[in-house]
Amino acid sequence: MDIVLLAKAAIMGIVEGLTEFLPISSTGHLILAGSLLGFDDGKAKVFDIAIQTGAIFAVILVYWQKIKSTVVALPRQRKAQRFALNVFIGFLPAVVLGLLFGKAIKAHLFIPTVVASTFIIGGFIILWAEKRPPGAVRVEHVDDMTPLDALKVGLVQCFAMIPGTSRSGSTIIGGMLLGLSRKAATDFSFFLAIPTLIGAGVYSLYKERALLSVADIPMFAVGLVFSFISAWLCVRWLLRYISTHSFIPFAWYRIVFGLIVLGTAWSGLVVWAD
Repeated sequence: MDIVLLAKAAIMGIVEGLTEFLPISSTGHLILAGSLLGFDDGKAKVFDIAIQTGAIFAVILVYWQKIKSTVVALPRQRKAQRFALNVFIGFLPAVVLGLLFGKAIKAHLFIPTVVASTFIIGGFIILWAEKRPPGAVRVEHVDDMTPLDALKVGLVQCFAMIPGTSRSGSTIIGGMLLGLSRKAATDFSFFLAIPTLIGAGVYSLYKERALLSVADIPMFAVGLVFSFISAWLCVRWLLRYISTHSFIPFAWYRIVFGLIVLGTAWSGLVVWAD
């Protein structure tokens, strides 16, 4: 058993769990962390996607009562049926565009300098969104969303296919700009993550199964466990945070971190692996 490899898997799991649901891009952080750790080969890229499932289990645990009540009421309750339909509609754009462009995006954009640039651009977008005069809130609760609302948020989520953009940032900020309350946008972002990230993980494991072996199970298990624990702590904290705070601190974090990565790359202080 390679202890160093398991330690890298644990670090990557913590990075995934802490960043998946914050508007700072988990994929971007995993690319940068993997570059620093020398954990960036083909198998590592499958690992990065697969451990997102651990973070999703944390969301399922936090929202278990809502998920359970929806499933139980699905055969007979219109509200539950509309909610499930909205999640499905919001999930579809990522499936279609992911199948069409996912391979090309991974081949050309999954590099540290692109991540750093999108960190900065995304940070300024969040600042603009938070500083603009607040618009009318049409949707206070996630159950009040229409299928058109879900489709729009699903389309916005597709921007996160560009590494460094942030899936949660795109859906939460995008949802708020589309008239959802901060709480409704955050809740729908989390629910939308369940089919999106589980689907991506299963598809990646199936597609790249030739790279994997039974010997990889401990590495994946460690990553999943640490991803789950850190994501569970992060989601619980974030739900409390958004009730009284904006996302401006995350915007400045993105900008400063992006500038540091670009600065160290251009100066040669850090050799970021492409």
